[in-house]
Amino acid sequence: MKTKVYPRVEVIWGDAEERGEVGWNNLKEQLKFSKKPCPTMRNIGYEVYRDDDHISLLHSIGSNECSSVEKIPMSCIKDIILLKDK
Repeated sequence: MKTKVYPRVEVIWGDAEERGEVGWNNLKEQLKFSKKPCPTMRNIGYEVYRDDDHISLLHSIGSNECSSVEKIPMSCIKDIILLKDK
């Protein structure tokens, strides 16, 4: 069975972040942390699905098996770059 060819892409996206312990936290430290920008993440994979809501990537794919699927909300995405084979 021939495996469908999916485009390889790099997705650049902003991730949510949380900091603090159960119970009381230092207010000054939390306020300082609250002003820092959220982290920018990069994922490379095979684009197997995309709609207005999210993009889905696989990191490994074969004719009958694949890796876990990773879904990234479109609202978090800063850029999607199509990767060319050399």
